[in-house]
Parts: sequence; C-alpha cells; structure tokens
Amino acid sequence: MDITSHKHHISQRFNIELDSIKTHLAEMGGMAERQVNDAIRAMIDADSAMAEQVVRADRKINAMEVAIDEECVRILAKRQPAAGDLRLVIAVTKAITDLERIGDEAAKVARQAMALSRDGQAKRGYVEVRHIGEHVARMLHDALDAFARLDMDVALRVVQTDQTVDLEYGTAMREMITYMMEDPRSITRTLNIMWSLRALERIGDHARNIAQYVVYLVKGEDVRHDSAEEIEEYIQQED
Repeated sequence: MDITSHKHHISQRFNIELDSIKTHLAEMGGMAERQVNDAIRAMIDADSAMAEQVVRADRKINAMEVAIDEECVRILAKRQPAAGDLRLVIAVTKAITDLERIGDEAAKVARQAMALSRDGQAKRGYVEVRHIGEHVARMLHDALDAFARLDMDVALRVVQTDQTVDLEYGTAMREMITYMMEDPRSITRTLNIMWSLRALERIGDHARNIAQYVVYLVKGEDVRHDSAEEIEEYIQQED
C-alpha cells in the first residue's frame, strides 16, 4: 500500500493538504539521510570541511520541523480529521520530531569528526563507526521507505535491526573502554569515537521509532513499548 492512496476526500483542498505534509516529510527525511551519511563519511575520512557542512545544515532540518509542524496544526484546527487521517497527521508530527533529533545526532558525529581532525585521529574505533554507521543509515532509509509505502514488513525489519545495533554498540563500547585502560594517552581521542558511536546508536533508535509509526498508521496500535517479537505477532494478526 502506498501512503499517497491513504484516503481521498470530497474536499480537494484537504487532499492537497494531506499530500503536502507527506511530501514535506519525505523531503525532510531525505535531508536527514544525507546528514547521517555525510557525518559518517566525515568521521571516517577525517574531512573537517564536510563535518562543518553537516553542522551548518542542521539548522535547515530544524526549520523544516517547525514548518511541517505548523502545517499539521493547521490541518487539525481546520479539518478536525478522524480515523486514518488523524493517525496520519499524528504520525507525521511524531516522525518529524525523530528526524529533527536524527539531525542533531548527525551534527554530534560531525563535531567529533572535527575534533579528531584537529587533535589527531584515534588509533581504534573507525571500523566500529563504519559498521554501525552503515547499519543505522540503512535503518533510516528503510524506515522512511516503510512509512511512505505503509510497509509493515520493512518496518519490522528496521525494529529487528535495531536490536542488532544495540548489541554491536555494547560490544564496541567495551572494546573502547579496554583500549583506554591499556593506553591512557588515547583517552581523549577514544572518547570522541565513543560519543560518535553513542550518537549513531541513538540515530538507530529514532529510525526504529519511525518504523513503529507505520504499524500505528496501518493498524491503529501504538507499539512503541513492544518488543520486536510482539510487533511481529501483532502484524501477523488478521484484522
């Protein structure tokens, strides 16, 4: 099912307004994806110029959140939507909050990249940054795709991947702590890597949230506090 076929109304203007918030959400999502990918590349390549670009672009994501939120408030006030339309507007307001926070986390990674470029790269941690970064970038892409197409199977895959990211993050953090204990001279630079890994893990959490809104849109059920197994069972239930 495609989100563009969500529901059509006698009021053509209402249709246009709903299509507008979906289009603007997709645009904001695309910007957040670029921010994440550029921040990871800036870290791996020690590219301070790209990192600075990511930090500056965060303001654009913030502005988009405000603009889309205002659109949603106008729809709620003017149209008083019900049922599926109301769920759509609510899901969009929640998703843009997660996208704004993803932009914030990407900016954090970029700032750590700038610090490492200035102070000297860490000897370890870049493999973990690349690996976890690839996971969360794919999660974000899939979550946005699932939201656009109302694809609960893809949404479930994002939720399941988040569990993998959490495990890999825990392992990476233990390795970084061990490395700092072995070489105290590396503490400052290794902390930069650890803060970057934490930001990436949080991006995965926000991507998971967006995926969970898909179940809310399709089924009308809030599954934010359910496990991946519970969500899978719920998705498989007949309406």
